[in-house]
Amino acid sequence: MDTQTAPPQPDDSGLRVGQQIIYDEGQALINLSQRLDKSFASAVDRLLECRGVVLVIGVGKAGLIGQKISATLASTGTSSHFLHPTEAVHGDLGRCRSGDAALILSNSGESNEVVQLIPTLRDMGILIIAITSRPHSGLAKSSEIVLSLGDHKEAGNLSVAPTTSTTLMLALGDALALAVADRRGFQATDFARFHPGGSLGKSLMPVEQVMRRLQQCRCGREDEKVRDVLVRSGRPGRRTGAIMITDSSGRLTGIFTDSDLARLFEQRRDSDLDRSLGEVMTIRPTTVRLGTRLSETVEILSQRKISELPVVDTEGRPQGLLDITDLIDLLPKEAQGCVVSPISEEPASEEPASKNPASEDSASDNSASDNSASDNSASDNSASENEDVMTIPISDHPSRRRSR
Repeated sequence: MDTQTAPPQPDDSGLRVGQQIIYDEGQALINLSQRLDKSFASAVDRLLECRGVVLVIGVGKAGLIGQKISATLASTGTSSHFLHPTEAVHGDLGRCRSGDAALILSNSGESNEVVQLIPTLRDMGILIIAITSRPHSGLAKSSEIVLSLGDHKEAGNLSVAPTTSTTLMLALGDALALAVADRRGFQATDFARFHPGGSLGKSLMPVEQVMRRLQQCRCGREDEKVRDVLVRSGRPGRRTGAIMITDSSGRLTGIFTDSDLARLFEQRRDSDLDRSLGEVMTIRPTTVRLGTRLSETVEILSQRKISELPVVDTEGRPQGLLDITDLIDLLPKEAQGCVVSPISEEPASEEPASKNPASEDSASDNSASDNSASDNSASDNSASENEDVMTIPISDHPSRRRSR
């Protein structure tokens, strides 16, 4: 009878080594944070005063870290580019100008490629800030400001590969870049300006950069008939899924969605098409103001499971509309397939409707009883196929009833 050998059990020494390396580097970071002194504050001050660009210089692994630090500086409002020391002495010194600042990375402070640049940089009137572990090295002695990494041991059994040193350089570079940005008053809107691509940049945009402008929206007055507004607002191409409704002063007072229209037909209330919008609209819809970040509006759409979000000014007058289809890539994945819900069965509040409901301080001020999760929905009822939808006539539903 053949016998089979049991497979060898994996040795967990790799896990232990990994844990030890991360622990050692983490401890080195804690030590560095406690070692920061006035030199760091001086470096922040001088970079704020710099009217040129910050040249980040390094070779080998330090150079790779330098490229990332330079990118972080640039993306947080400090003009910067990476300068490779070898390329520098072969013509790229032409990028440098008096008034620039050089952030030079070298663990030993004695790298020949770096040290040979220093006399030229000084002659050009460039501020030199060193990041090194050796405060008495040639680089440190030639620099105006020295940011010391302190004594540390490279991680691993051999302690030769740049590990702890590069981790410390990266952390110190991040700290320097973000401290300068903080002192400069760098805001999320500034970050968005430098990151227009991708979901990150889009989430930081103000709503007015993405919303459908008022000219593209369907609008009507409270006293206009539903049928008249539908006919008048018909246009080719994509349309918004809701009609924004205003009073005589132009302030938003309600919304009438495509789902509301569908329910009229489902409930055989065709005659309601000849009633005024004020009689069938949803009062006090959720709104956001001009200047609100898209990330905040996406959270509102996701939490309240609505499909349209009117954008208003400080006076409550509609300026545009955000449609869920324009923001679907920013929604949480769990919310992308379900943006509507059945009509709320909870009784609506009997609190009188505000005459200027859209000028609330924020969208979150609207209570759930004033505006149920489906109030602003513009989709069909597919999201609620497995649930019973109430058949109360739309004009009689509590959430549609207007206080007199």
